[in-house]
Amino acid sequence: MERDVMINKFSRQFLNLLFIAFSLLVSTANAALPMGSDGKQLPTLAPMLEGATLAVVNIATEGRVKTQMNPLFADPRFRRFFNVPEQPAERKTSALGSGVIVDAKRGLVLTNNHVIANAVHITVTLIDGRQLEAEVVGSDPETDVAVIKMPAENLTDIKPADSDALRVGDFVVAIGHPFGLGQTVTSGIISALGRSGLGIEGYEDFIQTDASINPGNSGGALVNLNGELVGINTAIFSQSGGNIGIGFAIPINLAMQIAEQILETGEVKRGFLGVSMQDISPSLAEAFGLDRQGGAIINEVLDGSPADKAGLKTGDIVISIDGKQIRDANDLGNRVGLLPVGETIKFKVLRDGKQSEFVVKIDEKTQTSTNPRSVNELLQGVSVGDIEQGSPYFGKVEGAFVAAVERASIAWRSGLRAGDVITSVNKKPIKNLDEFLTAVDKKDDSLLLLILRGNAAAFLVLRK
Repeated sequence: MERDVMINKFSRQFLNLLFIAFSLLVSTANAALPMGSDGKQLPTLAPMLEGATLAVVNIATEGRVKTQMNPLFADPRFRRFFNVPEQPAERKTSALGSGVIVDAKRGLVLTNNHVIANAVHITVTLIDGRQLEAEVVGSDPETDVAVIKMPAENLTDIKPADSDALRVGDFVVAIGHPFGLGQTVTSGIISALGRSGLGIEGYEDFIQTDASINPGNSGGALVNLNGELVGINTAIFSQSGGNIGIGFAIPINLAMQIAEQILETGEVKRGFLGVSMQDISPSLAEAFGLDRQGGAIINEVLDGSPADKAGLKTGDIVISIDGKQIRDANDLGNRVGLLPVGETIKFKVLRDGKQSEFVVKIDEKTQTSTNPRSVNELLQGVSVGDIEQGSPYFGKVEGAFVAAVERASIAWRSGLRAGDVITSVNKKPIKNLDEFLTAVDKKDDSLLLLILRGNAAAFLVLRK
């Protein structure tokens, strides 16, 4: 009995101490929190959102796309025999997305290219219910950024932040119009920075967040707790089509850089370096005597390219550009490809174990190899030549050697890579460059290529 009393007494004392500690913790935490209408101190994002949400709009588009017709339906005899009606050459499309007003005075809205692609009619709905007609100023499919313009009538824009200053763990809020439900706000944190290699766009440097992003959020705002714009929501990773906590946004610094080029010139011109690169694997790091795996190794320099003129060589390891560290080959490709044409930048490279610096003037992204001929729209951005001595394929196989493939080109998206050997076109074997050029000298809607890569062969289909 006495033991039970002592236990109960101790329990009461422990509970009293726990209650006092909890009360102190709550009072301390609430000291910095805003006051609610009932006098209680409660955390809220409402004051920040009252301004930020005014700049996020709903975008509805109507468009037309060409229909893919079965070749049999093109034969009028086939249609008559089976009583098949005429097939329309185009079909109507509609899409819903979001956008962010970044310049209220000019009525400029940032959104995703895929939201307004093929649009012939664009309607923007503001949070106050107003509906305004908009037109496309310009777009860049490779970064999925687009700028549209609407009448500047009592609009509110949003201030951009410096997305380079973001850190993993920063709180963010996603604002958009998912599933056509109307404006919706979700919150989360930045899960990762510099996400690339996802195959979503040609140039990727995404912010990853667990703030819920769903279909319809594309083109919407990702903001920090100051209500400043840090990114443009663009994609989700999902096997079901719904949110699973992995969303991606284009950093606002990148989006604004693209938007400025569109507004100045009406298009985006890609910076061109003239090298092919690869990541530094553990085995490569060991072979080169490196104590690091960051950076990118140059495995080819095109003759006459900006890199060649600056003195960069095969085997150089690029570790930084203008003082900013390079993570991998994809990071290097993104940074160079997004630089304005004519800009001069400083490369820091490792060569034979020593650091060296090279100044490179970025040129416009054009063909610069010794055989820059391209006679088919599907092969724009591809440099092809004969198989030369020194190649492991020389004297062993016949075909045309792929010297370079521009990122985000049709060929790149179809899987063609520098170093491949094309051995047939549309099931017709080719022996050299001349036969290749003859075989592709057509305006076909597709090309069927048989390629050799290493010891493996594969078919690739290139389509518009």
